[in-house]
Amino acid sequence: MQQIEERQSVDRAAFENEILPAKQPAVLRGLLREWPAVEAGRRSLQSVVDYFKRFDTGSTVSAAVSPPETKGRFFYSDDFQGFNFASRSVSISTALDTFVELADDPQPPGIALQAMHVPDIMPSFLGENAMPLLNTDITPRVWMSNRSMIATHFDNNHNIAGVVSGRRRFTVFPPEQLNNLYLGPLLRTPGGTPISTVDLREPDYTRFPRFREALESAQQAVLEPGDAVYIPILWWHGVESLEPLNILVNYWWNDTNPAHHKPILALIHSVALMSGLPADQREVWRKFFDYFAFQAEGDPAAHLPSDLPDVLGELSSADRDRVLAFVAERLKTLVGQGEG
Repeated sequence: MQQIEERQSVDRAAFENEILPAKQPAVLRGLLREWPAVEAGRRSLQSVVDYFKRFDTGSTVSAAVSPPETKGRFFYSDDFQGFNFASRSVSISTALDTFVELADDPQPPGIALQAMHVPDIMPSFLGENAMPLLNTDITPRVWMSNRSMIATHFDNNHNIAGVVSGRRRFTVFPPEQLNNLYLGPLLRTPGGTPISTVDLREPDYTRFPRFREALESAQQAVLEPGDAVYIPILWWHGVESLEPLNILVNYWWNDTNPAHHKPILALIHSVALMSGLPADQREVWRKFFDYFAFQAEGDPAAHLPSDLPDVLGELSSADRDRVLAFVAERLKTLVGQGEG
């Protein structure tokens, strides 16, 4: 497997002028090495536990807990009707103490505290550990787990993820590998976006033969404390946590208008309305989508007045709200009538 490109001593100018325009993943070695949190993570497990317990405000967070036999793979149940983990409300200090207690267990339950918004749960962390590449209004989330596997998924955001403690293996795939990743359900997902059903650690090539093709385009890297990785929007990535305690801080941001932040909803809607059509009709509608939605032949409204009150052309926030309300109202008429 190819290695993700590595960069050393990246400053903000290099990130904005070289890495972002390339639209490729990049490992940023040592980016966060000066963080007090990283220094604690390098000293010992107990040192980083004590460091983070200082920030515990007493609020509870949600922890995903999976049985030992899952080997830390947070996934679906066998019938895909539910998940193989349960949620527990815990304090951060309790969770950290549990990681210490389980550190020598050869087959512990999988435990993961995911996407905790730092300003809400440990605001004073921000003053000691600043991200040098981004504006301060892009706030981080923190992830804590023991040895575990997060399935391959995508984010509709730019992502910088930095390891504070432990080690994490990132495996990334370009967006066009979609058809080789064998996705799970679109409506019910473990973390909010569709995931690959292939176990990166033990791929079943008999069941998922095209996954070999995905691996030909895959890139991988193991991050140590202080290292970070940049993952572009819509790149698939699976993340394996390799130590008894792994702490990661990540930053998501998207420069587009917030009205465009959930295109997955358009996909789900389109699948629901298109999948039952005959193949010849789907092919015609594919051309409609290419022309209007993806503008494969240029602006479809170029010949119309620029101020036309329609979905074509530039929409104000108020215009977009009216369009979405129109669609929502029309969809209501289909529900329960067998027309959807």
